[in-house]
Amino acid sequence: MQVQPNWLKQRSELTPDRTAIIFANEHLTFFELNQKARNMAFQLQTFIRAAERNTIAILLENHIETVIFIHACFLSGCKLVLLNTRLTKAERDFQIKNSQASLLVTEEKWLEDHRQNCETVLLSHLKSLKADDGDLLFEIDLAETATIMYTSGTTGSPKGVEQTFGNHYFSAVSSALNLGLSDHDKWLIALPLFHISGLSALFKSVIYGMPVILHKRFETEEINRSINEHRVTMISVVQTMLTQLVQSVNRSPESLRCVLLGGGPAPLKLLEDSKQKDFPVYQSYGMTETSSQIVTLPPEYSLAKLGSAGKPLFSCEIKIMKDGKPCEPNEHGEITVKGPNVMKSYFHNQKATEQSFQNGWFLTGDMGYLDDEGFLYVLDRRSDLIISGGENIYPAEVEAVLLAHPSVKEAGVTGTEDDRWGKVPCAFIVRRSWINEEELLEHCKKKLAKYKIPKQIYFVDELPRNASNKLLRNKLKNLL
Repeated sequence: MQVQPNWLKQRSELTPDRTAIIFANEHLTFFELNQKARNMAFQLQTFIRAAERNTIAILLENHIETVIFIHACFLSGCKLVLLNTRLTKAERDFQIKNSQASLLVTEEKWLEDHRQNCETVLLSHLKSLKADDGDLLFEIDLAETATIMYTSGTTGSPKGVEQTFGNHYFSAVSSALNLGLSDHDKWLIALPLFHISGLSALFKSVIYGMPVILHKRFETEEINRSINEHRVTMISVVQTMLTQLVQSVNRSPESLRCVLLGGGPAPLKLLEDSKQKDFPVYQSYGMTETSSQIVTLPPEYSLAKLGSAGKPLFSCEIKIMKDGKPCEPNEHGEITVKGPNVMKSYFHNQKATEQSFQNGWFLTGDMGYLDDEGFLYVLDRRSDLIISGGENIYPAEVEAVLLAHPSVKEAGVTGTEDDRWGKVPCAFIVRRSWINEEELLEHCKKKLAKYKIPKQIYFVDELPRNASNKLLRNKLKNLL
């Protein structure tokens, strides 16, 4: 058992007066953040017992109180399930049940949605409770599960990724060894905290002793103002955010030393525009299962190694495998990774866990290759994955919803290029009986998050299939 002091408690004792979090006009030092988290942990114990390792689900937007509550959960010894606010009620219901969460902490707009599945409490109500002294956990076991984040599988069934404290710790340390660390660093986060790219910054904050500038959402004008006002040095973005930032200014803000780009490779034009305006873009490759980035490309290689995700972080390894054997340079195969930031397991899904690991290596399901110098190039992200504005969309999940309609005989979903979102889903339908596009879209709205709903639906006579009758999604676009 590897035990460390609770990160927030330790940071509040080491550098109590440093700024920990800035949100709108609110500023908290590490000492203040720790005091508020302790107080909320005591309030939380009205509902849980620290010794029981309760699982708590949260359905909250980015806010300073969300940060406080996340730290309160760890002080209370709880595992945390972070629910995507953009999902439908049905999608969140599945995750709450599957994770066996005993408590849901949420906001007014979602209060009535999930009461039938578990005890639900408003965060505002929790804050109003009397905080009695109780038992808090001031040490953490790096092998223990800290968070559970759900990611869809290629079969369309969401899987709970168990990320340990050790995963988060080594992700933060490996990132610092790769990107460097300065006393002046300030990391801006406008990505949601229920995404690993957003949440990981909170762990970096307490481990590094670095302020996080938190935003509720990405609004270009406000982000630019915030970067300049707070002298932000680091920012996490997806392609759509970077596009808007680059288009909004004539030159990169002087203070920025790292724009960490995730959610898929950037197109040449965007990289050229970024270079021209001196944006220090670090392309990266990672996933929920690797607790954020596991491969990163420094900006000096952004054009020389165009399309590459870079090289593995210091404590991580990559292999390209084909038919059980390592590939030669430039030979295409499956990307496999190893490192202390790779997930513990899929929650209560032993079969999926066993299928995803081989001799200690995690099989990403993504296809790619390493060039002669060891730079990774990703060819297909999990075969058919659609990355839209940084959100992962699995065609099988959308197809399952479409096929549930009695008028749909066959369904195929793929991604098409989009100037704003990078890619958006579109669907190809073989009808069983008459139905129009509007009716099908209404059907999808009841079951799918908005970003997963097909932007176009095409009605065709047949879908492309191979000899085994397997749908060939890569040939769907040929039907257009």
